[in-house]
Amino acid sequence: MTRPAESSPEVASPVATPLLPHACEADPPGDASGTPATTAAARGSAARLVGIDAARGIALIGMMAVHNIEPEDADGNRTLAWVLSDGKSAALFALLAGVGVAFASGGRRRSHGRAWLANSSSLVVRAALIGTVGLLLGLVVPRDYAAVILPYYALLFVLAIPLLALSIRSLLTIATVVTVAMPFISHLLRSHLAPPDLINLTFADLAARPLHVLAELSLTGIYPALPWTAYLCVGLAVGRSLLTSRRTLLIITAAGLGLIAVAVTVSRVLLDVVGGRAELTTVALRSMTPSQFSDLLTLGPDGITPTDTWWWLATMSPHSTTPLDLTYTIGVGLAVLGACLLIGRTTTALLRPLATAGSMTLTLYSLHLLLLSSPFVPGGMSGFLIQTAAVVVFALLWSRNHARGPLEDIVARLTGAVRRAVLGAGRTGARDATA
Repeated sequence: MTRPAESSPEVASPVATPLLPHACEADPPGDASGTPATTAAARGSAARLVGIDAARGIALIGMMAVHNIEPEDADGNRTLAWVLSDGKSAALFALLAGVGVAFASGGRRRSHGRAWLANSSSLVVRAALIGTVGLLLGLVVPRDYAAVILPYYALLFVLAIPLLALSIRSLLTIATVVTVAMPFISHLLRSHLAPPDLINLTFADLAARPLHVLAELSLTGIYPALPWTAYLCVGLAVGRSLLTSRRTLLIITAAGLGLIAVAVTVSRVLLDVVGGRAELTTVALRSMTPSQFSDLLTLGPDGITPTDTWWWLATMSPHSTTPLDLTYTIGVGLAVLGACLLIGRTTTALLRPLATAGSMTLTLYSLHLLLLSSPFVPGGMSGFLIQTAAVVVFALLWSRNHARGPLEDIVARLTGAVRRAVLGAGRTGARDATA
């Protein structure tokens, strides 16, 4: 998983001299005078960036755990890594993608006019670059090891373009509508679409069957971009909020916990009180074994849910992309992000390893997938520990001399150049018109 290219904040000393540039921000801090007001602003901004990057670090470690550790132990019980991370880490990344897009497109200021065009152009370039990395990784990463999220992520950035000018209220309204309605629409459409190929996509797949690939990225794949727009909208709304306010952070955290409670309660009522579980079982066992049905409910589908009964939409299995799964994972994402931001207000040192890794997740996610696919790195818990140590140590060493990760720097330079070119063209046109 990845996020928009972002640079590393000055994690260890957030209130020192000007912060290192962070690509989450539309512009670097402009006032380095050191007055009390500007110093307080720098402290608040640094705590915010550290908390967000720490949340990304948690998502990265969670993805690595799921890719390495078996889903069940010897007794047939789900392992702790899967209970904590399966389906939740990917959703957290998608939500944080929205936060990053909000920061990169003006923070609390919505995009309009030439600024909207510049930010939209930047997102198109970002999507192309991240999609390219994902399709290249598809050549070397077996699908049995991990499902590469980057091509889906690239489509999410394109879908973010019309959202840049919307208010927080509008974004949350769209998120609610998408969460509730899109799984039903997807359920209807997918019954008429070819199933996903269950492979990691490559350029060859895109060239051979572009419409099939688009359908997989949008609806039928494991990270379907259209329903996942709910995560994007919520993240954008969070990124437009006053994240230096403790009250705002408490609201975000409480909202996350509330959504978790609602999703769990409604699912249990629908399945176990109304009788949905019995109906679902009857239909499901016509096309799968009891073991397959149990695995689908507990471990989640390898793609998204079947379309043979509407009762699938009452479940909240990992990666099922049902209304309740979306609600639950949005809640988890908000709770984790809110907690990280609150901790960051108190101490950034505690979050430093996670935040440093989280500031370059495009690079580290790609490195993780290469290590995962290497015949020289073991799997299981030992592989997870080796890869975790490798990515954290790399991040800490690299960040000593670089503001961004290697891939993040490429993305930031190219998207920044496009944004500046569009803005510059607008200023040139304005001067010509007044000449």
